[in-house]
Amino acid sequence: MRILFHAIGTKPGPWVDGLRAALPDADVDAWAPGAAPADYAVVWAPPQQLLDEQPRLQAIFNIGAGVDALLPLRMPAQTLLVRLDDAGMSVQMAEYVCQAVIRHVRELDVYERATREGQWSFRKPLAREDFPVGVMGLGVLGTRVAQALRQFEFPVRGWSRSPKQLDGVRCFAGDGELDAFLAACRVLVCLLPLTPQTDGILNRRTLGRLQRGGYLVNVARGGHLVEDDLLALLDEGQLAGATLDVLRQEPPPPEHPFWRHPKITLTPHTSARTDRDASIAQIAGKIRALRRGEPVAGVVDRARGY
Repeated sequence: MRILFHAIGTKPGPWVDGLRAALPDADVDAWAPGAAPADYAVVWAPPQQLLDEQPRLQAIFNIGAGVDALLPLRMPAQTLLVRLDDAGMSVQMAEYVCQAVIRHVRELDVYERATREGQWSFRKPLAREDFPVGVMGLGVLGTRVAQALRQFEFPVRGWSRSPKQLDGVRCFAGDGELDAFLAACRVLVCLLPLTPQTDGILNRRTLGRLQRGGYLVNVARGGHLVEDDLLALLDEGQLAGATLDVLRQEPPPPEHPFWRHPKITLTPHTSARTDRDASIAQIAGKIRALRRGEPVAGVVDRARGY
């Protein structure tokens, strides 16, 4: 059994060593052009050349939750595309989203600005029930986020392409219920996969349907957001602010208005980082299951994009 590793911007050594330790019967190497044929590939944003040179791959494991960088590439029809189920990312995502929502509702950003200016004053607390939070995308990460928000007693709504049921969460599904979902939310959290259908889904029309004074948290992909529409809605007062962990161009150019906008909080795509050890253990377990002829979780439907 032969495994190749390639992840743009990542040192291959620790991953290769970890995969060798987890799968001692495997021949594991970092990919280089002209590499010998392999059975499996563990990748992040691989070049088309890797796939062209490896026509016998049985499965490609993506070391991240989103597979949008892989879907445009040509790959053998028989090759399984497998994403990570969690690998330590869901608890990080829940932490990040909860702090963003709480920071907004508790007005901690306002207090921070005030104390920097030497002001010491109190504000009347806002009621959680006035800030229903909508989670777009109820996969592994979205479900964990929705459950975490419930622990802080926020009203939580959820929207997904297909119907879901979550305890304590009012769920909506499909295009026919999208407008009703948005109207039921004052805070919107995007955790959708990026597909041709969801590209630009956060736009003037959809964000404009949130309750007035709405707030956006985007932790999915920058391609979901129409940036000019967000700026316009902030200026008009329809939206009160946004926390953005992802952008269409990362990092944005120095002249990008998001850097300096007083109602936007930026972070550098760090809401949920891949845990290497947990990922290696999960990938090794799935490879062993595939070799036994057993099904595995996380197989991507390429037509749907997730």
